[in-house]
Amino acid sequence: MSAGADFAKIELHLVRVLHTVISERSVSRAAMRLGSSQPAVSAQLRRLRALTGDALMVRSRHGMAPTAKALELLGPAGRLLQEAERLFGARALPFDPVRSTLTFRVAASDYLDPQFLPELVLRLQRDAPNVRLDIQPLSAEYDYRASLARGEVDLVIGNWLEPPAELHLGKLLSDEVVCLMAQDHPMARGGGRHFTVEKYLQCEHVAPMPLFAGTAGVIDQHLTALGVRRSVAVRSAHFGQLPAMVAQSLLVLTTGRLFCSRFVGKMPLRVVRCPVEFPPLAYYQLWHDLNHANLAARWLRDQVKAVACALDV
Repeated sequence: MSAGADFAKIELHLVRVLHTVISERSVSRAAMRLGSSQPAVSAQLRRLRALTGDALMVRSRHGMAPTAKALELLGPAGRLLQEAERLFGARALPFDPVRSTLTFRVAASDYLDPQFLPELVLRLQRDAPNVRLDIQPLSAEYDYRASLARGEVDLVIGNWLEPPAELHLGKLLSDEVVCLMAQDHPMARGGGRHFTVEKYLQCEHVAPMPLFAGTAGVIDQHLTALGVRRSVAVRSAHFGQLPAMVAQSLLVLTTGRLFCSRFVGKMPLRVVRCPVEFPPLAYYQLWHDLNHANLAARWLRDQVKAVACALDV
C-alpha cells in the first residue's frame, strides 16, 4: 500500500486516540477519557500500529508503557490537535466540569502553602465531582519540562527565579521571605531585632532539597549572587516536616511567610524578619503549548488561580 493511501486513512479522531492512549498509558483510561469503549480503542490502536509500523504501547512492570516511537509522535499529535481546535474552536463545546470524567495531572511543590493542595482538591471535588486528580511532587530527579512536552502532566506548580522561557506561565502569588525558628532561639528574642546578616550566616540552617537538578535552590542562589554563604546543617526532601525540626532545635528555616504562618501557634515557633534582603518568592503555574487552548486545561488553570487568590497572604 502506498504512503498516500495510508495517509488517506488517517482521520482527526485517530490522532486523538493516539495522543490519549500514549498520554494515559492505558487503553481503558483512554476509553473513559474519549467517551468510548475499550474494544473500540483497542481496535483503533491496532490501526495505528499498522499505520506507524510500531507497537506504540508495550507491557511493562507498571502496566503499559509507550515506545520511543510513541513518545516521538506525542508532540506532533498534540500540536495537530491544538491547531484543529483553533481551526474549529468556534464550534467547540464548552467544558462541563460537572459531567466531565477527565483525569488532570499536576506536578507541584509543597513550598507554597500546606493548605494550597488540599483546598484545590476540595474545590475540584465540589465543582467537578467526577474528575480525577493525580498529584505528584516535584524533585530534582523529575524532568517537568519533558513531562509537560510529552503531555504526561497538564500543569506544574512551583517557584522559580526565572521560569523556563518555552513554557506558558501564570503568576499565582508573591510571598515575603522570612525566617522560622524556635520560640526560645537566641535570635528570636526581642522580635528578632538583633538578628543581623552576620548572625544569620553564623546560624545552622535547615533547607529543602533543591527542586531542580543542577540548581542550589532559590535561597542559596540569591545568597551566592550576594557573595555570601550560609551553613546548611540539614537538607530534607520532606518540606512539610521542616517546621517540626526547627521547633526542637536551633536550626533556622528561610522560606515564605505564608508557609511559615501556618505552623505558628501549632508548634513553639516564631516568624522573624530575615536580615538578608531577598526578592519575594514568586509562585507560578506552568503549562505547555500542547494544551494551551484546551478548554478543560484552561478551566483547571482558572481553579488553581482562584485557590491561590483565596489564600490569606
